[in-house]
Amino acid sequence: MKSSIEVKQTDIVELEADVIVNAANSSLASGGGVCGAIFRAAGFKKLEDACRKIGGCPTGSAVITPGFDLKADYIIHAVGPVWYGGSDSEAELLYSAYENSLKLAMENGCRSIGFPVISSGIYGYPKNEAWQIAIKACRDFIKDNPDYPISITFAVRSDESRLLGEKTIKEIL
Repeated sequence: MKSSIEVKQTDIVELEADVIVNAANSSLASGGGVCGAIFRAAGFKKLEDACRKIGGCPTGSAVITPGFDLKADYIIHAVGPVWYGGSDSEAELLYSAYENSLKLAMENGCRSIGFPVISSGIYGYPKNEAWQIAIKACRDFIKDNPDYPISITFAVRSDESRLLGEKTIKEIL
């Protein structure tokens, strides 16, 4: 198997992957959007209890829980930054959220991972910049871990996001 990065227009909870990534908040509480959908699909109470036991996660970091009722074996909860204009270490924190997610996936033997475009929803990160950082972080992980093949899929809901992701992959890879 060779490592790959692709974009699919689908609901992240429907992905066939070893692990999916939740765009989490630092308290690991259920939210709206991707986070809320993952909590509902995984089994709200079970995932809430697992997250409560962990207690929290700083911005730029990631933690892992079982996938419970999902197709995925695990859920990685990655905390991306809120966009404050770009001068508050947002790029570094977003890159770190992807990097830490990929490291956790590798530590847990996951060969396929599904990502949302972290921080590009209610956290307000500009979509083009969010895609650039996401693809660069994934490319760097693959380059730094040549003996660990992994299939990376970005699950998006809109044509616009899919096309922007595909364009960014072509530009960066």
